[in-house]
Amino acid sequence: MKTALIISVYKNTADLAIVLKSVEQQSVSDFITVISEDGNSTEMADFVKNYSGKLDLIHLTQEDLGWQKNKALNNTIRTIDADYFIFIDGDCVLHPNFIENHLKFAREDRILAGKRIKLGPNYSDQLRNAKTVSEFAKVILPEIKSIKKDGAKFYEEGIYISPKSIFSFIAYLRKMSQIKGCNFSCYKSALEKINGFNEDYVLPAIGEDIDLTWRFEGMGYHLYSLRNFAVQYHLYHKENWSDQSVNEAIMKENQRLKRYVTLNGLKKLEEN
Repeated sequence: MKTALIISVYKNTADLAIVLKSVEQQSVSDFITVISEDGNSTEMADFVKNYSGKLDLIHLTQEDLGWQKNKALNNTIRTIDADYFIFIDGDCVLHPNFIENHLKFAREDRILAGKRIKLGPNYSDQLRNAKTVSEFAKVILPEIKSIKKDGAKFYEEGIYISPKSIFSFIAYLRKMSQIKGCNFSCYKSALEKINGFNEDYVLPAIGEDIDLTWRFEGMGYHLYSLRNFAVQYHLYHKENWSDQSVNEAIMKENQRLKRYVTLNGLKKLEEN
């Protein structure tokens, strides 16, 4: 199975550098790494050109016309020759077994979904300065009180549990009700069946994750949780959330019509 790790980015090369270090430290290496840029910045182009790590990066760009992450992802799906896609964001550092566990649980009828711990500023800096992600992962449990005091959110998602551990039953009990766009994977055939991401969404949130959930389920796929198996550490930054009412309206109308296959996706379809 040919696997592609898709990293969605927009100009933030500092965090991407840390994320790529975590990709280099993965327990498996048989995958390709794709930088899916929602734009065509000189900062990102220079970063990729000067990257000296051990990964062979594929960098895909598009004209910067505002938030068009879904368009960038559809372009990536069309362009990249792979059977299986793992989607992450360029500010989410990966536990060393992240890709291994996504591949371990992959099935053609499953959409694998995990979460991430959102670190506070001090522990984000600690992760940036850590020699390895494994080294940082060891502090999560013993320093959980300090991590919470630093402002971490969803701190329980930062606790790694091996599928081989006697405690793995805890992870199996923790379900997912929605896809998070920064941590999910599936076969390319599943994405093609729903015609990819809906490019009608031109604002962040919902369009690249929640919208996928009901469309996949409507086409017969089921969500399978990788909470605590596929751990991510989200690096701290100030968030600028936009009003989600526009995206919610788009999704509700499509749900009303049971439009599981988007019209404005990998292919441009006409209404029946």
